[in-house]
Formats: sequence, structure tokens, C-alpha cells
Amino acid sequence: MAPDHPLFDTLTGIVGAAGVVTAADDIAPYAIDWRRLFPGTPACVVRPKSTAEVAAVVRACRAAGVALVPQGGNTGMAGGAVPDASGRQVLLSLNRMNAIREVDPVGLTLEAEAGVILSVAKEAAAASDRLLPISLAAEGSALIGGVVSTNAGGINVLRYGMTRALVLGLEVVLADGRIVNGLRRLRKDNAGYDWKQLFIGSEGTLGIVTAAVLRLVPKPRHSVTALIAVEKPEAALRLLDKAQTEIGDTLQAFELISGASIALVGQHAGLKCPIAPASWFLLIEAGSTLPGLRDAAEALLASAFEDGMAVDGVIAETGAQAASLWALREHITESEAREGKSVKHDISVPLTSIPAFLAETEAMLAEVAPGIRLNVFGHLGDGNLHYNVMIQSGHDAGSINRAVHDMVTRYGGSISAEHGIGQYRVEELQRTRSPEELALARQLKQALDPAGLLNPGKVLPHG
Repeated sequence: MAPDHPLFDTLTGIVGAAGVVTAADDIAPYAIDWRRLFPGTPACVVRPKSTAEVAAVVRACRAAGVALVPQGGNTGMAGGAVPDASGRQVLLSLNRMNAIREVDPVGLTLEAEAGVILSVAKEAAAASDRLLPISLAAEGSALIGGVVSTNAGGINVLRYGMTRALVLGLEVVLADGRIVNGLRRLRKDNAGYDWKQLFIGSEGTLGIVTAAVLRLVPKPRHSVTALIAVEKPEAALRLLDKAQTEIGDTLQAFELISGASIALVGQHAGLKCPIAPASWFLLIEAGSTLPGLRDAAEALLASAFEDGMAVDGVIAETGAQAASLWALREHITESEAREGKSVKHDISVPLTSIPAFLAETEAMLAEVAPGIRLNVFGHLGDGNLHYNVMIQSGHDAGSINRAVHDMVTRYGGSISAEHGIGQYRVEELQRTRSPEELALARQLKQALDPAGLLNPGKVLPHG
């Protein structure tokens, strides 16, 4: 887009000179995704400060026939918040819409604008002795609008569900610039279609989330964190089943970590595992407002050792020790990057199928790509695995990616459990979902964004 295009003056008139970024150095942080896989070239970055300004920007771009790419904290893993390289797409940053409008500790709700940092929202809830139970590695930079628009997951999905389960109301700007205000604080609202669900997880392709009412929960006063070694995934599932029976209401996280992952963290992050090497580890966290949790957790684990489910383990005695156990989990991705190239998969399969899936997929990859190594970890409690394949020169990343996704599909799983589709998995979604599901998705897109100007090329192919 030429520097003298009249749209620039229109946008400046809407958001002010400080709200339009055109200098290359200032645009650069917005123009590439967190993984640095998808560089783009925005015509400019527009930073509105209100919902009314967002609506006016949308109307101006629609009148000019210019596409808009909404962006939150730009922490996504699928390239869903960066423009293409054409120089003709406007990047819409919501980071100046950063007001927490209300915290209601009795009604257990928090209303926040799209540009509020997730950790700031969590701190606001904590100040009222409440918990916003969305826990992500990127919570220090992820924005509420992006969290909602990608239906973010994280480590606490086992207990509290995905972001979708925590959204009570939304404010959305549609592709024609209309503002739809559904910021209701109701737990029960069965009056017609639940339209907000269309925008949660749609990655800004159907509308732009400008504010949300999120559900809070009572803040746990007692917690237990444990690292447990098991011999096989089958034992991990048996222990999960036992834990859900005996302390299920308190389980917040049930993470599966391969021995290879722990070894990578020791090698590249210098973190020492407090128990002996094993094939698989479980990182378990439980929390409750009531006392007695530690006794129940210790009884559970003692029984697991007696029954042969676990072979070693440790329970954190202090908050610092719990943090050190979580550090093992949190440094896996960084350690993998230092090890070399990998093909990442964010997949889910039915819980009871996980052992068979792991065994069959590893055997398949040994034939498809001899010499690969696996780095497998993830949220066992909700069936989500980060199944990463570390490759060498000569390995074809595309064929490995397709082979893993084919296996996931055969097991009735999903090729994207929590990271979304973005532009990274558009082709694979087209390949692995049924024609009927894809046709329905196109119908929704056509109905809500007939000109195709909202985040084109994300989730669905452009054009």
C-alpha cells in the first residue's frame, strides 16, 4: 500500500497520530510471530483505545477493501496473528485497550478489555482473593482478547476447562463495524443462540473480541505438587484413574513428561531432576479451599506405590520446591530448541487410546524417518500431548507432520488441541477434517465476513 494511500489519513483521524505506526523499526515487533516462522509486512499498525475506535477502523478498512489482521500479545504458536508479506494488510493491535472494568468477588466475574495482559487480570482476581484459572507459559504477555480468540488451554484445563468454559460474555466488533455487546455476567442464560461461542477460538476470522466477562473461582488455600516416576503410559493412566476417584475434585494438573524431555532439560537448562531417571514422569498438582488435601494426596501416592503404578516420587514441601518441579516442565520447549530442529505437534487423542497411540506412532516414525528422536510431554489429564519430533538433515518435515496427523486422525483425535490453526495448520486442517465440517466452516465465514477481510488465510484458506 502506497504511503500516500488515503486510508492512512482516515485511520489517523480515528485513533490519532500516536495510534498509527508506520516506521519500519516500530512495526517490526508486530510483523513476525513468536516462533519466527511467519514474517509479514503490514501496511501499518493501528492501535485503537476503545471499542468505538475499533469499530471505526473496521468500517474504514472495509470501505477501502483492505484486510485487517487482529493481534493480541502475539504469543501464538501457529502464526495466526501476523499479516502476509503483501504490504496491503493492516495490523490491528488491541494492546492499548487495557482496562480491567470490574472484578466481582461475590459474583465470581471479571470484566476486562481485550488488551489486558493475562497475568495482570490474574493479579486483579487474586487481589480479591479469587482465581482466574487460565495458566499459560506466556501469561506475562498474552492478552485477554487473544486468549479468548484462540480458546487458549494451558495446564489447568483438567479442572477448569479451556478458556471457552470460562467466558460468560463478550463484546465483539463484526466485519461490517457493528458492535455486539453481550457482556452479561450470567451463569445461566438460555435465551436463544449462544452466539459468543462462534467467536471463541475463531482466531479473529469472524469478528474482533474487544472485551470479555470471565468466570472466576475461589482461590485454593492448600496445594500439593508431586513429581512421580512411572514405567509406562499405561501406569500413568491407571494412576490418573485412581487420582480422579480419590481426589478428583482437587486435581488441577496432571502432566505427562517423557524421560527424554527431562534429560533435555538437564542438559540444556541445567535443572536437576530430584528423583532417579525413568521412562516417564508425572507432574501432579492439586488444590483445595479445605484442609486435609496433603493427607489425601499422600495416601493416594502411597497406594500407587503399593499397587506398582509408581516407581519413585517426591512431594514438594515448600512453594519453592513446587516451583522447582514446575521449572522442569516449563523449560522443555526452550531445551528442545537448543537441541536442534524439530517438527512440533499439538495433538489430542481419547485418553484411553494414548498408550496405543504412543507405541504405534513411534514404531511408524522409526520406519518413515529413521534416526528421529521424540520429545513428548503434555497435559495427560485432558488428552493433550505435545508430540515433537527432533529431526536431522535429510528428514522431511512435511512427511513427518502428515504421518503424525494421519495417525492422530485414525485414533479419532485432533491435530490442534490448544494452539489453534493460524496459518501453520491450514492445509492440514483441510486434509484431515470432513468435507461437511469444512463446508460448515466456510458457510460461517461467508455469513459473518462475506468480503473475507478479517484475518484472511487463517483457519481457512484465503479466497
